[in-house]
Amino acid sequence: MFEVLPPLSPDPILGLSAAFKEDTNPDKIDLGVGVYKDEQGNTPILTSVAKAQKILLEQETSKAYISPQGNQGFIDGMLSLLLGETSQVRMANRVAAVQAPGGCGALRILSELLVRCSEKVRVWVSDPTWANHIPLIGSAGLQLETYPYFDKETASIRFDAMMETLRKTEKGDVVLLHGCCHNPTGADLTRDQWDAVLELAQERGFLPFLDVAYLGFGDGLDADAYGVRLMAENLPEVIIAASCSKNFGLYRERVGLAAVISNNSQTRDITQGQLQYVARGIYSMPPSYGGALVDIILSDEALTKEWIGEVDAMRNRMQSLRSMLVEKLNENGLDRDFSFVEQQKGMFSFLCISPQQVQAMRDEHSVYFVDSSRVNIAGINKQNVDTLAKALVSVL
Repeated sequence: MFEVLPPLSPDPILGLSAAFKEDTNPDKIDLGVGVYKDEQGNTPILTSVAKAQKILLEQETSKAYISPQGNQGFIDGMLSLLLGETSQVRMANRVAAVQAPGGCGALRILSELLVRCSEKVRVWVSDPTWANHIPLIGSAGLQLETYPYFDKETASIRFDAMMETLRKTEKGDVVLLHGCCHNPTGADLTRDQWDAVLELAQERGFLPFLDVAYLGFGDGLDADAYGVRLMAENLPEVIIAASCSKNFGLYRERVGLAAVISNNSQTRDITQGQLQYVARGIYSMPPSYGGALVDIILSDEALTKEWIGEVDAMRNRMQSLRSMLVEKLNENGLDRDFSFVEQQKGMFSFLCISPQQVQAMRDEHSVYFVDSSRVNIAGINKQNVDTLAKALVSVL
């Protein structure tokens, strides 16, 4: 039976990781895989998470299934982070939500829910967008369209072109927007631009689909939630996929949230049942461990404060790495303006170089990142930044 299956091209990220491991150069640099790394190149367990693990170990008394929607404390805590403590839509009981296996699981659950609404739904995604958006959403059976977002020549958002394209949307269309720290470009909408997108959504009637994977890594937890809260409080319907992989460092625990804001509480109750039914058909019951850790942290004032401090520290470190890279490039005589790297936000940046130059970085200098020129800023440190800067100058 299986001999009929066609071979698939290797995953670019996994292939890059394999090539990096095989490279014998002691000064090799990995800027490909999207995980936070500290100055020593490790992906640490946050101190707040380690404390929560001890509490959970002492308190947990059973390994029975948790409820179908997931850990309610986790859901409530995440909705407070995303929508705010005084969210009007929450007070009006308009939010349906389930705990999901990671942000990927949340994206797929919401995509399957959209198919249940209509098999003809069109989902507009940014060009470029995170590569896994395409299979996660498209494989659910939804039609994908793209809108312009980033210009490599100017290293800036093509906002006018984006808005011109989104004016072609129709009522019932879905527009996928990165809540903050756009992956792969690191280029985020300003508040004025978010306001303009809201006005267009009200005018055209499209449904915002907000992917929030890096809350807190841009300008801070509340500032990064601006677009999400703006849409949620001013539109009848919004859908949100959120991840705890980055800001809680819970990559392997696969912790996410799928949320739907409905136009009234009755529709909310129906949607809640549908969300749980979709999840039941994919993985049956949600995992407990990671969500329980987030619940413990967000329900304890001292742990919450400590966690916020750790998120701030990660964000500030990545911003300092951006500045340090630009400074080193200038010191090495680069005659090209790379100041845009300092303006981009979050874990990723587009270096805006060609695939051929990316390959040269790999072949000649053992610096690994994907062909699009997306780099993981957190992979830079004080020990490798000089090597990286000199390699870039050499290639450019």
